[in-house]
Amino acid sequence: MTLLLIILLPFAGSLCAAFLPSNARNAEAWLAGLVALATTLLTASLYPQVADGGVVRASLPWAPELGLSFSLRLDGFAWLFAMLVAAMGTLVVVYARYYMSPADPVPRFFSFFLAFMGAMLGVVLSGNLIQMTMFWELTSLASFMLIAYWHHRVDARRGARMALTVTAAGGLSLLGGVLLLGHMAGSYDLDVVLDSGAVIRSHPWYPAALTLIAFGALTKSAQFPFHFWLPHAMAAPTPVSAYLHSATMVKAGVFLLARLWPVLSGTDAWFWIVGGAGLFSLVIGAYLALFQEDMKGVLAYSTISHLGLITLLLGMNTQLALVAAVFHIVNHAAFKASLFMAAGIVDHETGTRNLKRLSGLYRAMPLTATLAFVAAASMAGVPLLNGFLSKEMFFSETVFLQRPDVQRIGLPLAATVAGMFSVAYSLRFIDEVFLGPKATDLPRAPHEPTRWMLLPSALLVLMCLLVGVFPAHTVGPFLKTATTAILGADAPAYSLAVWHGFNLPVLMSFGALAGGILLTILLRRYPGIRAPLLGRFDGKRAFDVAQTGIMSGSERVLRALSSRRLQTQLLLVVGVAVVGALYPALTAGWSWGTRPILPPHPAFVLMWVIGAACAVAAAWQAKHHRFAALILSGGAGLATSLTFVWFSAPDLALTQLTVEVVTAVLILLGLRWLPRRDERFRMGERVPLSTHVRRARDTLVAAAAGLGLAGLAYAILTRPPTDGGISPFFVERALPDGGGLNVVNVILVDFRGFDTFGEITVLGIVALTVYALLRRFRPAPESVALPRQQSEQDGPDGDSEERLPDPGAPLPDGYLMLPAVIVRLLLPLATLVSLFFLLRGHNAPGGGFVGGLVLATAVILQYIVGGTVWVESRLRIHPQYWIAFGLLGAGIAGAGAWFAAEPFLSNQSWHGKLPLLGEIHLSTVLLFDLGVYLLVVGATVLMLVAIAHQSLRSHHRKAMLARGGFV
Repeated sequence: MTLLLIILLPFAGSLCAAFLPSNARNAEAWLAGLVALATTLLTASLYPQVADGGVVRASLPWAPELGLSFSLRLDGFAWLFAMLVAAMGTLVVVYARYYMSPADPVPRFFSFFLAFMGAMLGVVLSGNLIQMTMFWELTSLASFMLIAYWHHRVDARRGARMALTVTAAGGLSLLGGVLLLGHMAGSYDLDVVLDSGAVIRSHPWYPAALTLIAFGALTKSAQFPFHFWLPHAMAAPTPVSAYLHSATMVKAGVFLLARLWPVLSGTDAWFWIVGGAGLFSLVIGAYLALFQEDMKGVLAYSTISHLGLITLLLGMNTQLALVAAVFHIVNHAAFKASLFMAAGIVDHETGTRNLKRLSGLYRAMPLTATLAFVAAASMAGVPLLNGFLSKEMFFSETVFLQRPDVQRIGLPLAATVAGMFSVAYSLRFIDEVFLGPKATDLPRAPHEPTRWMLLPSALLVLMCLLVGVFPAHTVGPFLKTATTAILGADAPAYSLAVWHGFNLPVLMSFGALAGGILLTILLRRYPGIRAPLLGRFDGKRAFDVAQTGIMSGSERVLRALSSRRLQTQLLLVVGVAVVGALYPALTAGWSWGTRPILPPHPAFVLMWVIGAACAVAAAWQAKHHRFAALILSGGAGLATSLTFVWFSAPDLALTQLTVEVVTAVLILLGLRWLPRRDERFRMGERVPLSTHVRRARDTLVAAAAGLGLAGLAYAILTRPPTDGGISPFFVERALPDGGGLNVVNVILVDFRGFDTFGEITVLGIVALTVYALLRRFRPAPESVALPRQQSEQDGPDGDSEERLPDPGAPLPDGYLMLPAVIVRLLLPLATLVSLFFLLRGHNAPGGGFVGGLVLATAVILQYIVGGTVWVESRLRIHPQYWIAFGLLGAGIAGAGAWFAAEPFLSNQSWHGKLPLLGEIHLSTVLLFDLGVYLLVVGATVLMLVAIAHQSLRSHHRKAMLARGGFV
């Protein structure tokens, strides 16, 4: 239960923060702070259970038959990372309370912030790889919202899009790798995967899985060559940078690499892919940090470098390197978050982060400068600070790594050069901001912020000092717990002493310190120099070029394969379907069934002859009279409905009949949008040969599709019921397992309830999409065919602006009056019929879908006879709410099974006696079917009304309203 609370608290806090008033900055900060603090305390309380190698688990069944459950797993490594996420979040919330302006939409900030915290904790605590991937992508989405928080700024929008594109693409790659990993291990459960390292590394799919997972991890941690997105994410508010881009989100990639280290490491492929990316990121990030002119730019590139150091350690394939990597994850989070807070304080109090404009701030901001000095010294690897210890361990691993000579020499050299760069950009950061003469070109007079704004940074700096002086007594037990959780019995012995004597790693450290100081002096002499060799390479430009190329290529493919004409698009869809159906039939072959064929009944043959005649006549009339074609197609649909009745399928017949009615209304409303008919056939003019060829082609494609579907239906209908079919299972198990006599309805709401839930979700999305598109589209005035009257304002040719008839004038010829009262009386009757179909659907023909269509048709009739003004003025619940309530009801019906510890959408029923009512039987199936009913009503009405709004001019509707209705 504690693990579930740790995950749920941030998400619950996010929802609460979103509904707080915009002027309640204190309330929002208190809410976020209390949620983060409670999460920290809950996580800390679990330490005794994982301190000795224990694992805390929690699981909530989702679909046990498929091996799916919501599972959480906390070991020592996950505990350390969860504490980092929760505790750092608490400090950043305190900092953000004083950083954010009262004019900012603060509820939105804390809502997204807590949502990201929950998603990050989900990544760390997930016990299932698929579940972890879902949370992984949720972190990308939440970070997109946070980076684009100041969405009025162009750089914020661009940086957010870039970050989302890169990290979300990496997440899709990670999903592919995780699927392969689960396939090789035989399970997606993290415990099983972690115990299958030998099997996975020897599997032929190991290189592919490693490549996909590494791609996902490297993009998230901004590693070369995907490092370019992180500097552009600095457009986010500084609290976001201090939390996401130093301590949590960018650490997710290295967390994943460390989490799967026992499974994927130990091979040359791991060394070159992971270690190679880390080495390039370490050197390039540190080098580019030297030449940045923005405070957060320096910190962004230094973050890339330090993450490269961690990635390189993980790629070395040694246990001690893993220990050093986990140690530096914690150390880097402490000093880098403190430095980001210092940069935010400088920006907040002076109005700029430009290193060229800042100088001598130590005099005005001594406390801020002191904290920044210590944090920057830790970043540079100065002794007696935490950064020095983990960097020493890094140097030791590069020196004693058992690799060929070139690598054994090259790695220590690269590490020393990167350390020298680290010292140089740390010194430059301090020197240009806080030392030197007093700045005279600042937007605001600098001064110290409130002490509460300094408190989080001060606590992090204190941690840097305590860990640097007393490592074994502060971070030692937690580091041992974390590394033991990853390595188990293979965990190595190591020492966290401050001094190990003079050795090669110490000499490398002092060499890096000396070289960094000399490099800083050299850069002072050439202040305007840009990054040599790499200055011309711009990751943003490369990203934009690649994005433009992909979009232009997609447009070319779209132009080649698509068309603005609906007929061409339908031809492609039907043609692909025909080819796709023919391919297996031609390659694998097929045969007709052996079931005896019943002799044709004269009435059935006559019905099919009428239906076929209607279909052919509809195709013929489509080029002359579209309204007649619509009526004839309805006749073909009626024949289809009667066919279902003939074959004892009343459910299908009812559904087909109601769909035919709704479709007829839909097409009737949309007829005016179709292009003009080709009048040349009627006038006897000569038609081009291309038109005849096109019509012949369409006829052949339609015939092939129709005959193919008829042949497929015949082959299935003539198969014996026991010939490998699934029908007997559903017929036999409908009543005992589904509690219903109507097999069709039991399949839809019970056996295949998850399919139905997905289908109604898609239906709701389609309805909302149609509504959103049509509400923005307005037809040209000349395309609206309305009755006109000649007036004194008309010109001699009658070409003046259209003038509508007076409401009191007689109706023009061609309008059929239908008493609105009669149709309105049909509404309560249709409502009763629809509810009748809904309630009887589980044991007799009917169901939520049929009942919903019946009620939707009745509502549409009210629009037809009463106009939108009359109906919508009396409509108390809008269709959008019907869709929402329908999805919510169906979801609650499915989730109710969790309380009985059963899979999602399992049928739960209750039978008992109630006063006055007697015996009553209630089931979650009814609630699910009610959700289908509500959504079908809402979606159908929303789509038809959206089309009707475009088909009727508002002033025309008002004129007709005065007459009582029209058709």
